[in-house]
Amino acid sequence: MTRPATTRKPRARSQARIDSILDAARTLLASDGVASLSIYSVAERAEIPPSSVYHFFASVPALLEGLTADVHAAFRDSLQQPIDHAQLTHWHDLSRLVETRMLNIYSEDAAARQLILAQHGLTEVTQADRQHDVELGNLMHELFARHFHLPALPDDVEIFALALELADRVYARSVQLHNAITPRMAEEGQRVFDAYLGLYLPPFLLKKIEPEHAPA
Repeated sequence: MTRPATTRKPRARSQARIDSILDAARTLLASDGVASLSIYSVAERAEIPPSSVYHFFASVPALLEGLTADVHAAFRDSLQQPIDHAQLTHWHDLSRLVETRMLNIYSEDAAARQLILAQHGLTEVTQADRQHDVELGNLMHELFARHFHLPALPDDVEIFALALELADRVYARSVQLHNAITPRMAEEGQRVFDAYLGLYLPPFLLKKIEPEHAPA
């Protein structure tokens, strides 16, 4: 009767160890950038043996991929937060709300800026970011479809994912120049986001009487 408890405890301990490793890596990344990150610096910061880090993350790129997934989890959560349907008049209202939430994450999370917007040249992280952008784009497509009647959209181009990536290019430029996303460049990124979506969405979309429920 005690076996379930003994099988759950290692998983809980493992997750706690993973969390401590990611927290340490996030702190180092935010303060010193990607170049400062190593398995040994993370182990020292987390106050655990390097072998414990290697047990969960075989390399620095693997560790950064884990952090990228963690950042995108926050982006996914921002898309799933409640939205007041009554306050939406135009689809631009929804796009601005979504982008503002994502900008808030960038503003509060220096590690997110370092991973996604800074120039680090790590192919693994860039590829992981693009894969997560596709997922975020699909979630955003579903979000827009819950509140507005969308036209037929191409199925061979991830337009919402591309809109996110294009806006990120603008934010990345701001981070490279100013080490932050300035209010001016935040506005420019949102304009780019809206402009690209505007190639596929008409100026005015019919709003749904009631928002559809999110899929279970």
